[in-house]
Formats: sequence, C-alpha cells, structure tokens
Amino acid sequence: MGFFSKIFGGGSPVKKFTPVVDRINALEPQIKALSDAQLRAKTEEFRRRLAGGETLDDLLPEAFAVVREAAWRSIGMRHFDVQLIGGIVLHQGRIAEMKTGEGKTLVATLASYLNALAGHGVHVVTVNDYLAKRDAEWMGKVYRFLGLSVGVILSQMPSDQRRKAYACDITYGTNSEFGFDYLRDNMCVYKEDMVQRELHYAIVDEVDSILIDEARTPLIISGKGDDSGDMYVKADRFVKHLKRGEDVVETSKYEAMMQSAEQAFSNSGDYTVDPKRRTVSLTASGVEKAEKYFNVERLTDADNTELNHYIQQALKANALFKKDVDYVVQDGKVLIVDEFTGRIMYGRRYSEGLHQAIEAKEGVPIKNESKTLATITYQNYFRMYKKLAGMTGTAKTEEAEFNGIYNLDVVEIPTNKPNIRVDYDDLVFLSEDAKFKAVIEEIAKVHATGRPVLVGTISVEKSERLSAMLERRGIRHEVLNAKNHQKEAEIIAQAGKIGAVTIATNMAGRGTDILLGGNPDFLARRALRQKGYDDALIEEATGHGETDDEAILAARKEYAEAYAAFKKITDKEHDEVVKLGGLHIIGTERHDARRIDNQLRGRAGRQGDPGSTRFYLSLDDDLLRYFGGENLKALTARIAGSKNADEPMEMGLLTRQIESAQKRIEMMHFNARKNVLQFDDVMNKQREVIYSQRRRVLLGEDISESIRSLIEDLVRDAVNTYCPESTEPEEWDLAAMATYLSRLFFQPGENPWADLTKEQLKALKRDELAEDLLRRARDAYAQREQELASYGLSMRDAEREVLLRVVDTHWIEHIDAMDRLRDGIYLQAYGNRDPAKEYAIAGYDMFEQMIASINETTLSALFHISVKGMPKERKAATGTARQAPSARASAAQRSPMQEQSTNRQSQEAQQPVRVEKKVGRNEPCPCGSGKKYKNCCGRNAE
Repeated sequence: MGFFSKIFGGGSPVKKFTPVVDRINALEPQIKALSDAQLRAKTEEFRRRLAGGETLDDLLPEAFAVVREAAWRSIGMRHFDVQLIGGIVLHQGRIAEMKTGEGKTLVATLASYLNALAGHGVHVVTVNDYLAKRDAEWMGKVYRFLGLSVGVILSQMPSDQRRKAYACDITYGTNSEFGFDYLRDNMCVYKEDMVQRELHYAIVDEVDSILIDEARTPLIISGKGDDSGDMYVKADRFVKHLKRGEDVVETSKYEAMMQSAEQAFSNSGDYTVDPKRRTVSLTASGVEKAEKYFNVERLTDADNTELNHYIQQALKANALFKKDVDYVVQDGKVLIVDEFTGRIMYGRRYSEGLHQAIEAKEGVPIKNESKTLATITYQNYFRMYKKLAGMTGTAKTEEAEFNGIYNLDVVEIPTNKPNIRVDYDDLVFLSEDAKFKAVIEEIAKVHATGRPVLVGTISVEKSERLSAMLERRGIRHEVLNAKNHQKEAEIIAQAGKIGAVTIATNMAGRGTDILLGGNPDFLARRALRQKGYDDALIEEATGHGETDDEAILAARKEYAEAYAAFKKITDKEHDEVVKLGGLHIIGTERHDARRIDNQLRGRAGRQGDPGSTRFYLSLDDDLLRYFGGENLKALTARIAGSKNADEPMEMGLLTRQIESAQKRIEMMHFNARKNVLQFDDVMNKQREVIYSQRRRVLLGEDISESIRSLIEDLVRDAVNTYCPESTEPEEWDLAAMATYLSRLFFQPGENPWADLTKEQLKALKRDELAEDLLRRARDAYAQREQELASYGLSMRDAEREVLLRVVDTHWIEHIDAMDRLRDGIYLQAYGNRDPAKEYAIAGYDMFEQMIASINETTLSALFHISVKGMPKERKAATGTARQAPSARASAAQRSPMQEQSTNRQSQEAQQPVRVEKKVGRNEPCPCGSGKKYKNCCGRNAE
C-alpha cells in the first residue's frame, strides 16, 4: 500500500482500485504454481462458475491473475500494477487514459479475457488494419494459451472468413470494418449472408481518434451511380479561370451568413472562401460568368440545380483541397490522406461528387458517382453496444463529449515510472521561412550531440520541404509519410538510435513506440527473415507456450539468440541516449486539436526515459491566421515590433493564447459532430424501426398473419377512400377503386362493378362490399400460395424475400430523400425556425409515406411477381469478398465528406407501379389516395 500511496496520493480517483490490485497480487504465487494445462483449465472453471451464479466482478481478481501469468508464459510480458488498474477501468465500461509506452495493448487482454468468458464475444477496435492484425497475432497468443479463440477482421476479407472471425471469443478489427459489417448485415436478403453476432462489449483503442476525430464522418455504403465525368471536367475548366476574392473572416455563424451575402455582391473576385469553415461561394461576378460560360439564363433557377452542384464541387476542389496535404496522387488515383493520422485512407472517396471534382482537377480518370445504400454515424453505431470502453493517451480534454454522447467517463491512470520529459514553450516566428530555417538549425544542433530527433509535420508537403532542406545541409535522415508508409515499421524501430533524424507526419503520433537505442525485437525478426523464415513461423518463434514442434523450437532458439545479441547492443545504446538527454521532439506546427500535439509529445519520455519537446510556429500557420483572434495578433505585433524577422518570440502568454485558439477550434468541431449526430438521431429512430423489423423477418419469423392483416387494412382503406360513408352508392368511384385494387390482387382490367345498373349500384352496402373484397383478396392469396407450391416454392419464403427486397428499395430511396431534405433544410433558419426540428417533422411525414408505400408495393409484388423468376433453392453464401467501404462525412456542415466506393449493387426488387397518363406534380394522384401526385405515386416516378 505504501507504493500505491506514493504514486496515487490521497485524493487520486484510482485509489479505490488498490484493494483489488492487492488481491490480484496476492494470488500470484498460487497461479504461478499451476502447470500450463492447469492454467488453461481455469477458463472452463470460470465459465462454470459464471453459469453457477457468480458474476464477472466476482471472477475479476483471479481472472486477471491468470491472464497476467499467461501473458508471461506466452509472450514474455507481465502486467504492471498500473496496467491492472487500466484493465479494471476497461471492464467497468470507462475510458482509461494511459500515457505512451505504458502498454495499452497488453492492458486490453485483461478486460477482453474476462468479458469473453460470458460467451457473447468481445470486439477490440483499432485504428487500422496493421494494428488489428498485429494485436490479434501478438495478444492472440495470450488468449489461445488460455483456450480462447481469436479472430481478426481485415479489409477485402471474404464473408465466410468474417463470419468465422466474429464467431470467435475475441475479435480484432477497425472501426470502419465493424460498422460496415453491421450495415451490410442489415442489407442481407438471406440470413446465411450475415456475419456479425450481437454487439455486446467493445474496447476501442485510441478511443479519441475513433469516437471523436472520425465522428464527423458517418459510415456510408454506396453503390454505383451515374457517369457525369464530362460535366466535372467542364466545371473544372470554368473554375480555373475564376479570380479568388477576399477571404471571409467572421466571428459567428450569423455574421458569416450576412457577410457572405454582402460579399456576393461587393467582392471584387469571382468567388470567396471561408477558410475557417472550409466553404466557398460564387460572387455576383462569378454567377454572371457561369451563366455565360454554360449558356444558361439564370444559374439560380431550379432547373440548374445540377449545374450548380458541379460548379460548387469544382470550386471546393480547387480552392480548399491541396495536393500532398489533403490527398496524394498515386498510379493515376486520388487517395485521401487522413488529417489526424497522416495515413492514406485506401478505399475511401469524398462524397457528393467532390472526389470526381478533384480527379478532374488533377487530370486522372474520373470514376462514376455513387448512390447511398445504407448509412450510420459512429456515435449511433457504438452506442448500440451493451458495454463500451476505451483507452488512449489523450482523452481528458474531450471528457465532456465522451460523457454527453457515449456516457463514458475518463480515468487517468498513473505512469509506471515518473514522466521526466521537458516540454518547452513554443517559439513563434513572423514567417514560415524563418520558422523552417530555425527548425533546421535546431535539428543540426541537437543532431551534432548524437541525440535522436523526431520532427513532426502536418502534411506530406511540409515533410518533403524539410527533407529537401536537410539534404542541402548534408544531414542524413528518414522520412515517414503517406508516400513512404511501407517502411514505417523499420523507420520507427530505428528512430531512437544515436544520431537518428526522422521527419514524420502524424503517422508517428499514434500507435507507435520509439525505443531509445533501437528495437531488439524488430532487429531479431528481421534477422530471421534474412535467414529464410516466413512470418507465420517467426510469430511462433516469439511465443513462450509449450510445444513439441521441431520447426517452432528451432525458430525459437534462433530468435532467442538473435534477440539476446541485439538486446545487448540496444541496451548499451539506450543508456548512451539517456545520458545525452533522450529523444528530442520538434513540432513544426500546432494541430487543430491539442490531443494531436500531445500524441506527438508522447513519443518522448516513455517509461521514465528523459526527453524534450518544442513546437515551432509562424504567423503564417493556418491555426494562427484563422483562429488566433485579435488579442493574439495585437500581442505578436507588439512583440515583433522590436525584433529581427528571423528572431523567435517565446513566452508563456503566447503559448496560452495559442492553446486558447485550439480550444475554439475544438469547440467548433464539437458543434459540427453534435450537429451530425442531431440530424442522424432522426434517421437513427427510423433506422432502428426498419432494421429491427427487417432482422426479425430475415431470421425466419412467420409474417403470414401480418400479410393477412395488411390485406385487410388496405382493402378497408380502399373502401373508405373510394366509397365514403357520407356519400350515396351511385357516387362511389368504383372504377378508380378497381384500378387501385388491380395494383394489389385484382387481375389487370378487372372491374366487378363495371356492368352494374343504377338500381344495383343503389343496392350496394358498404359492409357487404368490404366483406366481398376481403373474401376475394383471401381467395386470391390462397390461390397464389397454391400456384407457388406447384412450382415447389414456399409462400412463407416468398413473403420474406419480397418484403425484404421491397423494404430495401424504399429505404434506399428514403435515405436519398432525407439527404436532399437535409441539404435544403438550413434555409429554414432565415424564417427563424430550427432546421433540426423542421427536419424531424418533415422526416417523420416522409417515413410514414414510405411505410405506406412499402405495404402497397409488397402486396403488389406478392400477387404479380413472376413465379418463373423466383429461385427454387437458395445457393449457399460462399467467399465473396466484402469490399472495404469507408466513411464519409455528413452534409450537415457542407464540409468534405468521405464515402466508400463499392462494387456491390443494390438488390433489384419489384418496380413501383407507374401511371400511364402524364400527371401534374400538384394534381390529385390517380390512384385515389387523396394525396397530391408528387407525395404519392409521383415520389417513385422518373
């Protein structure tokens, strides 16, 4: 207890965990005495005890002690006491904030093992495929040692392999793969195609990156859309000849709206850019030029909506998106670069035609636009888990958002050893050129002492600029960015060696561990590869479990000898680097979020090592230009007045002003995420209804009674619509009702009342008419069932398949309609109405209309679909690869959006009934519903 008192102090929030840690430690001698077989048998013992009434909390001390011992025997790692606390926090469904180098990957094994005992599956969520595969193989040795199964979900993985991975006790994968599998499962027509189990418990690694940074980019599955490449090329040519006007600078969104409107008429340029909100708008001059260029009378007319879309996307592509910053061009393709990680986002495309506009700008082949098939935000996906937990080195600054949206609190876990890293105040220069000169001088100065240096940049472009400057100085270095990611493991492994200089984008800021003196494990693995060992055998060579396989034993001997040799070298060099002062971090620009800066700082000072960090900024940096505020500008102007242009400004007040600017950006991004969620919550309620009902049908629920009730409801609705109780029988519109019912169960042209005399019409009674129609409908349904049976088909199967396909078709159309509604709903603000509320009201009406349309189309399909076209048997789903879809952002803020470009097409369903006669949009619908044509059958008309 004395040890914990020194670390935690009296008022620490983690102090309450110390009794549990003491119990785990007390069990260690007893657990160590077990053989491998006895240790493995503990898993089944725990499961029996759970079945007997004990809880996971009851099992926690002993289970954690078992995992700790299994980790030591299988991978040679033993959990520190602070890591045990991290495991307890994760088990409780909270966020564990643990600094870099504290072993978060190992911490996850504790809570994963414990919760996997319940048999519902545990998902461990990582930020990329590399980490998912690495952690599943590395930590998988611990789980398999204890008899648990481990799976990993990777992009491009076939469905059958995904299904097996999800069936495992513990499944590793990326946030996008888990989310897209959920969406695809809810697009399946056959339950055999589903891959996921229930969403029970998830541990999210780098939780701030996934639940905060990526929360502005909802998951969207898209299918192939129309080819509009020529229009994007024309729009790009037009935009390239426009003159950029003065940038919009505002203090509030209302002022921005007013200023944008004023500048549209007064600005000297053809378009204006708002760099803070990343929006761009044509001015009056630009509109006039567009009308002449495209030969249209008024660009703002509704008929020119599409043209406006192409021009707007071309403007964004040329004015807002920079090559080697926002994207790179490789092999004739535009590839997005993640602003938070610096990595290429393979498979992702900007949505709403923005990607096509950038392709036109860069002169590469333009791919077709896509159509939204399914969508969900990360917030709403992860909130479906019964228990959610996370871990990261930087979460405290976003605790309010974690708590408000995910009901997660953040627990700061102490470091195993005290952090002695020195973080210097920022140096601010008047120009970017002066800043980079100073950075090069700092690198040269530190490099001369032998200390390793890591230089962080925010873009590929800046990393290449610094690299060129270092080459001119003759300083050897490595560059790690989206263009050179293949060498990431090797570069990071050597970045802590004496004299190493590494320039890196944010790729080196998360999920990496720079060891002073070098990484002996990497060096030993490389030595084995050079001797001809394959990766699978090398993985076995790094294990510690019992085996009698001669090849594995030989590989283990080779690995152990190589590791021991390299460990001596790296340990010696580690001590030398420590004496020199450890790793020195140089940040060349502050990021929008303080967390990203803290991640870069966290590369130095791991596990009690020394280190230092300093950020170099300039008044040309976007952060200071757009978000610094008048106070910062006035302060720097006063300081700069008496200084040489190349001299830096260094003071704590300046650093605090910069952090204040970052807080403002963080708040702006939070509002953007909240706005995305606010709108998606409307869709989420509808999604839950559709998906829950759909899943019941998919899993085999008998819906025949529901179909019969639906027939009765539609028949009675028809009678009420065409034969109102308040009118005389001769005034009933029986011909229109016959036309309507022919869409359901009547034969084409059938009208049983066509030859009735006036006297016979007068004798009709509504109740008898309704009963006669119900009898006809039931007879027709029974006849249809017999017809299917004669072909060896089941009516129950037909009902399920038809309903699923009809629901999918209408749901996809509804998603598009809701997207269009959201795009225009912001105009409601000009009428002092809340756009979110108006969106919810209109969305509810549209959802009700969709349900009514689903009901009618389902019956129509069941009575009229071709029997010959229906399959007699379902072929088993085999290894069709699920394309790796990715996220795109919501249109709510008109910000860049990323989407998946997938080859998967929507399943064809029964086509909606079309009317023969051309009907005006605002005329009564000829189907007799009483609605306007545009709100009824016209919603599906081309």
